[in-house]
Amino acid sequence: MREFIRPAVAALTIACLAGSMSLISNSPALAQAKQQAAPPAAQEPPPVKQIALTDKQIDGVLAASKDMDALTAKLPENAAPDAKAVAQLDAIAKKNGFASFDDYNNVTDNIGMVMSGIDSTTKKYVGNEAVIKAQIAQIQADKKMAPKDKKEALADLNDALKNPAPAIQNKGNIDLVVKNYDKLAASMASDQN
Repeated sequence: MREFIRPAVAALTIACLAGSMSLISNSPALAQAKQQAAPPAAQEPPPVKQIALTDKQIDGVLAASKDMDALTAKLPENAAPDAKAVAQLDAIAKKNGFASFDDYNNVTDNIGMVMSGIDSTTKKYVGNEAVIKAQIAQIQADKKMAPKDKKEALADLNDALKNPAPAIQNKGNIDLVVKNYDKLAASMASDQN
């Protein structure tokens, strides 16, 4: 369900590969690569409508995340939500300062675009390509990862390099997301549980 509701943010919550990768492995590029490797029947999400983020929007996402996660966890995977679920999603979004769930979703997508380019070690924005290259190096150096898992992960990451994420149009978003990185990362980590 999270892939349907929040494609970019859901991509950030991919489980760590064989326990060897840190939060850095939760980039949208990795999920994007997995989606592109999916059967042709899978629909790709529309491109993100880039907007200039505000502190209020970041605070709203953080405040709404627990309720959103609780609701989306109850919904069936990869199925369109019913009218009742959509109404509940809209209600949570409106309660937290958004015009609608679509508005909330667009904000989380914009946050996810920036998060995918932040080095989780330095907490600095280095860009999506640099993060993917660091992930590749990390996987290549991992001696504990099963060869099959390593091969699959490297293939996904190399595919992601071939399909780069769009450039961040609103450079102020980078500073805003970096400033709130720890809170956002903690919120996304709780999405995995």
